[in-house]
Amino acid sequence: MVVGVNGTGKTTSIAKLAKHYKDQGKKVLVAACDTFRAAAGEQLEIWTERVGVEMIRSQPHQDPASVAFDATKAACARGLDVVIADTAGRLHTKINLMEELKKIKRVMGKALSGAPHEVLLVIDATTGQNGLSQVRMFNDAVGVTGIFLTKLDGTAKGGITIGIADQFKVPVKYVGLGEKPDDFQRFEPAWFAEALFT
Repeated sequence: MVVGVNGTGKTTSIAKLAKHYKDQGKKVLVAACDTFRAAAGEQLEIWTERVGVEMIRSQPHQDPASVAFDATKAACARGLDVVIADTAGRLHTKINLMEELKKIKRVMGKALSGAPHEVLLVIDATTGQNGLSQVRMFNDAVGVTGIFLTKLDGTAKGGITIGIADQFKVPVKYVGLGEKPDDFQRFEPAWFAEALFT
């Protein structure tokens, strides 16, 4: 399950993750659970076609949780390996939208015990102290298991991740380094620490 505020690069990050798993020989299904933004499904469809993975689309104004449930059930029935649930970007301060995330997580667990096995919070590397409140609110709502740090290809150093790791003990798992599906790597602490000082 991939969560985050608007504009952090969730869609691109999902495409990168999907390609990463596909390159490992896994069968991947992306669930388009952003049913509010009209262009979200189209955007995701372009990316999933580009990286060559399947996608389950929602109907306009369909309950996002039902899309996640259907995708999880479909993946189990078809013997797929990975489901990546895209969720609508939301401000972490909007209580009703955070409740919706809890519901998505709950129904995925009903479709497959233990799901989602990973809840990744996408954070823009240019985010300052606000990143801490993002982690706090999303973590309280759905239990964040890892951070996907985006936009490290620009001038941003992503120093907020040190505060996040220190305060919340949530590991940074992946970093995005550009717009292309291959502009992606697993987080390496030594490399990151060196980049902070260069």
